[in-house]
Amino acid sequence: MARIMTLAQAIAENVKDGDTVAMEGFTHLIPYAAGHEVIRQGRKDLTIIRMTPDILYDQLIGVGAVKKMKFSWGGNPGVGSLHRFRDAVEKHWPHKLEVEEHSHAAMANAYEAGAANLPFAMLRGYIGADLPKVNAQIKSVTCPFTGEVLAAVPSIRPDVTLIHAQRADRKGNVLIEGIVGVQKEAVLAAKRSVVTVEEIVDELQPASPNSLVLPSWAVTAVVAVPGGAFPSYAQGYYKRNNAFYLAWDEIARDRDSFQQWVKENILEKTPEDFAQYAKPAKN
Repeated sequence: MARIMTLAQAIAENVKDGDTVAMEGFTHLIPYAAGHEVIRQGRKDLTIIRMTPDILYDQLIGVGAVKKMKFSWGGNPGVGSLHRFRDAVEKHWPHKLEVEEHSHAAMANAYEAGAANLPFAMLRGYIGADLPKVNAQIKSVTCPFTGEVLAAVPSIRPDVTLIHAQRADRKGNVLIEGIVGVQKEAVLAAKRSVVTVEEIVDELQPASPNSLVLPSWAVTAVVAVPGGAFPSYAQGYYKRNNAFYLAWDEIARDRDSFQQWVKENILEKTPEDFAQYAKPAKN
């Protein structure tokens, strides 16, 4: 059953050097606070997985925590490139980064296969695409019933998945509302999971029509971190900080300005500092 604990304790117990780590959240509920704690604790040699890596993964790559990234589409949404990601790929700074690129559909199916404890996922995809030419992990299989040739990719089975959600109850059941993405599958596919939430409540009700509940038995650790998805948004709590995404483009372009930002805003901060962003969203 899920244990309620501090973020420092949850990361120390569940994220180890060399782990394969998924940090999911599609456009919102991105686990920034959890990712920053991974950086503060100095984790190294991570293989990170995410369908749409953006600023958080740029930060992890830039501090040298990552040896490989498995992903589909990477960038600063609505702005442009991830400059720390580009620097690692093009100039091997702070060190060489291995990349494994897939389509969105393949990643989603691979998470689902992992959640079902299957060795691989099948899909109708990559037809006419060049990714199979550069990614040896993309194979094909023939349906034994129809003869149709389908794409196949290995299932995703992270050592640990980190996500953010709106609420958890005191038993460790977690409520996710809004765009649910692949958070459920990413947690069910992982050996361990850490879920940060805006608040811990006595009852999870009321839930919106577009929501899901992760049961306590599927979660390893639950941590209350109000504001923990900033600068992305948490539906019903606060909006996306578009200004930060614009500002990041300039911060991350230069290695020195990036390192100074990390020092001031991650290394010298605590999870409690996210609370200043946890203001109710105005509709």
